[in-house]
Amino acid sequence: MSALQFTPFTSQVSPQLWHQLSKLKIDVLKLSKDSIPLNATYGAGRTVVDRETGKEIGIGCILNASGDGFIQDQFSPAPNVAIASGSVMNFNTIEEFKGADKKSLFAQTADEIWASFDTDKPEFNRFLLITFAELKKYKFFYWFAFPAFVPADPWSVREGSLASAEQVLGVETLQGIAEAIPAHPTALLVKPKPNGGHEAAQITEYEQFFKDVAEESRIVVFLDPSSDPQSPGWPLLNILAYLFHKHPNTRTHRVLCWRDTVVPGASGQWRSRFGTIVANDKMLAGARPAAVGWERNAQGKLSPRMADLGSSMDPLQLADQALGLNLKLMRWRRLPALNLEKVADTRCLLLGAGTLGCYVARTLLAWGVKKITFVDSARVSFSNPARQPLFEFEDCLNGGRAKAECAAERLKKIYPGVDATGHSMFIPMPGHPIAKELVEQTKKDVEVLEKLFDEHDVVFLLMDSRESRWLPSILGASKKKIVMNAALGFDTFVIMRHGPRNTSYAPSHTGIKLGCYFCSDVIAPKDSLSDQTLDQMCTVTRPGLASIASSSCVELLVSLLQHPDGLHAPAPPPMNSKSGEQAYSGGGETDGTNSILGLVPHQIRGFLAEFKNILVTAQQFERCTGCSEKVRGAGVILESAATHHHL
Repeated sequence: MSALQFTPFTSQVSPQLWHQLSKLKIDVLKLSKDSIPLNATYGAGRTVVDRETGKEIGIGCILNASGDGFIQDQFSPAPNVAIASGSVMNFNTIEEFKGADKKSLFAQTADEIWASFDTDKPEFNRFLLITFAELKKYKFFYWFAFPAFVPADPWSVREGSLASAEQVLGVETLQGIAEAIPAHPTALLVKPKPNGGHEAAQITEYEQFFKDVAEESRIVVFLDPSSDPQSPGWPLLNILAYLFHKHPNTRTHRVLCWRDTVVPGASGQWRSRFGTIVANDKMLAGARPAAVGWERNAQGKLSPRMADLGSSMDPLQLADQALGLNLKLMRWRRLPALNLEKVADTRCLLLGAGTLGCYVARTLLAWGVKKITFVDSARVSFSNPARQPLFEFEDCLNGGRAKAECAAERLKKIYPGVDATGHSMFIPMPGHPIAKELVEQTKKDVEVLEKLFDEHDVVFLLMDSRESRWLPSILGASKKKIVMNAALGFDTFVIMRHGPRNTSYAPSHTGIKLGCYFCSDVIAPKDSLSDQTLDQMCTVTRPGLASIASSSCVELLVSLLQHPDGLHAPAPPPMNSKSGEQAYSGGGETDGTNSILGLVPHQIRGFLAEFKNILVTAQQFERCTGCSEKVRGAGVILESAATHHHL
């Protein structure tokens, strides 16, 4: 007899597992160090023929792990493979991964295997996987452990080596065994039937199944992942340890290393191996043997492996995951209840693709908004690229590109996953008469604008003039959309959210009904562009003001989206008249006016000269020219465009 050698497992991890682990880390585990279950599989050992030499080359003892192994209730592997159950422990830093008490973790897994031997479901193939996910670089450090019990005095095989199962048992016996093997075999017992053929049973039924069966008729069968003719696969170590633990008086086992998951044809050769394996006389029952089983890396060293997906992943997928990562990290410690999905699914219509429009779009993109539509009638001029970050010098040539389409195209270059479109169209304004030949086209433009309002959830008013905001204010109020407004002065700005129409409030509402952009005006909107000097016609403003106002406008929207009342969210209490501070203690939604992100004010008025913001709440005006029920119908649009006196 000679000592029997065993072929250790080699892991084969699909990229899908790392993608799934990334999602679990970001969305579920976050900073938790709890282990999570993972199922893996292994099949029978096989060989391939070298094209140059014609020799057969063995494919190692492979354990396959994929992302679907995390989904326990949906894990349904193909037939003729064995299922191995394990656990994954992911560390938060590379230092934690390197400094983990691997000896203790390994011993814990080995103890779990040993404890399972005294149950009706022994776990022969339980494994441990420790990982660290470098999510920004898409690098994954990992180390598998496949604990197997190795007695101090090794197992031996009679006749000195494993033999061909075909030669020892015969084709007819192997064919009978093949019919008895289940779809997902790990280890089972086989014996001949009295009337011919073979029957199989679970290994836990050893005593009852083999009662009155001669030793020379007993066969222990296991699915052998090894392709080495003389070295059975790693699972056999724990199977033998189990048999010796449960049946210490039986020291000899006839073992069939099953490798023929596809039964060969009449002229084919059976690959399964057979041997009589014997326990050493010095082997003692009862005590748990020592366990070994950390996987070696590609260089043959006991060291972790690393999977680098960054170079092989689709760049679009990389961009999408990177954007999601930065946002979802907010939920790890600071804001677990932050509803990022609601923000991402919000469809935003930007009226104006100038300085405000460009900065608003970039901030929406940073929040993960996937649907952004621009509307503007202007073209890119040479003064734009320095102040408007979605345009470049080439966009100004040959009369300039249409701003709306150009902004949408540039946004998709920044992040290809965004659904960005642009529409070049004119919005009718009070005091700006419409020529007779343009009346029909104007009506069509208004129809397109109404359709765009219907297709979006939020509308940003980011135009240069006061009167250009009038028609969108009417449409937003009538269609119950969230309307966000931003306007700039030289060193001041105002951003606000329009309140809903009076009729949309519940009858029980007792608080302030918030107004729109025009509710506080003492005069109706009119032509503010004619008979103006150049500095009056252009928005002359300090260069940094637009980005401050735009970002604040988007942040106000996100706070509003997080509020349970949404469009009807109340404004916070008035500011302290003495200190100028807002009565906000950071207590979340305790008074009903705050979202999880804090205050949800009606208006923010900024004063850059003083580096100061104040919050303003303005009541709704029942005869407002922008949001009241008094203003409706297409006729109002045309008459108001002809003369502002109509309003």
